[in-house]
Amino acid sequence: MTATITRVKTEKRPLSTKEVDETETEITDYVDLDQLPKFSELREQVQKVLDSSSWYELYGVDWIIHILGVLGWFGSHYIMASTNIPLFLTGVTILGFCHYVLAFKAGHCAVHGSLCQSKMVNRVACFIFSDFFGSFSTDVGYDIHIKCHHPHTNIIGLGDSSTWKAPFVPRYLYMFVTPLFIPILTPIVSIKEVLALSFGKTVRHLLIAGLGLYTHFYLLMNVSHLSFISSLLVIFVSRNVLAIPYIHVNIFQHIGLPMYSQKSRPKRIYQMLTGVLNLPRNPVLDYCFGHGIINCHVEHHLFPHLSDNMCLKVKPAVSKFCKDNDLPYNYDTYASRTNFFLTDYQKLMVNMPPITSFVGLQ
Repeated sequence: MTATITRVKTEKRPLSTKEVDETETEITDYVDLDQLPKFSELREQVQKVLDSSSWYELYGVDWIIHILGVLGWFGSHYIMASTNIPLFLTGVTILGFCHYVLAFKAGHCAVHGSLCQSKMVNRVACFIFSDFFGSFSTDVGYDIHIKCHHPHTNIIGLGDSSTWKAPFVPRYLYMFVTPLFIPILTPIVSIKEVLALSFGKTVRHLLIAGLGLYTHFYLLMNVSHLSFISSLLVIFVSRNVLAIPYIHVNIFQHIGLPMYSQKSRPKRIYQMLTGVLNLPRNPVLDYCFGHGIINCHVEHHLFPHLSDNMCLKVKPAVSKFCKDNDLPYNYDTYASRTNFFLTDYQKLMVNMPPITSFVGLQ
């Protein structure tokens, strides 16, 4: 049995489900559905790797990175107390790198429950890394990332990464300027979204995030000996150290890949393998964002409960499984994706994406 892949012509405004169904389509490709392997076969192979791994490999490597992030975050305030400009700027840079290690890498692992086997420890860690260090609500992150993005990756209207789009912003401005507003937008978006949840969750986030910002200002003003305005500027600059690549990797790894309607979504294994892309190893981004975000994003979407280090360890098994079964395993360089988005910005970030529809596979 074969399934037809159809592509929907795009417009500058979002289309309703009814409009999508009625839009003129064009057949562009075919997939042999009978040849799709079961996800359980890959899961068994990955489980063998997990069973042969030590606690250090399962969790310890990432704990060391996160602990170094905490030490670097606090230690950078002492470095910034120096009157030597290069040394001061080094402290700001270290603070920025550590901010991403804690708020994004560790926070991402915690919300997926991949820091350890204890649900309670992971839950508490979420509030520490995301709310305290990152000023972003754990509850909002869970709803957006765990409940929507992962199960509905590249499903139009659910996990299609449209939240990263800003159609009114020109390509170069979006790619290289608007990311610098992340330090301002993050707490604003967090508060806006958490207000829609419940009063208790809103109060909890405001208390933890407020304590985090108060602690940060206290250290900058009393350890680094900066004024309030200088402290505010340091927070803004440090949180922008990796803001541009942060936006880039979030759009590079999903947008521009096959998108599916809710009615014709493929099996999980094919949905993830077609809708997710890996970027190459990078010594900075690997440890500030995590392997699961950069070079093992495919593995992370297939097995979201694995730690970053284990995503890296099971990568050979996953890539071999894809190769042996003639399945897609998306990979591209950072430079190539940047050029791709700059060239096709209108199609990718403004218009509605083409929709891949599978006949007979529901």
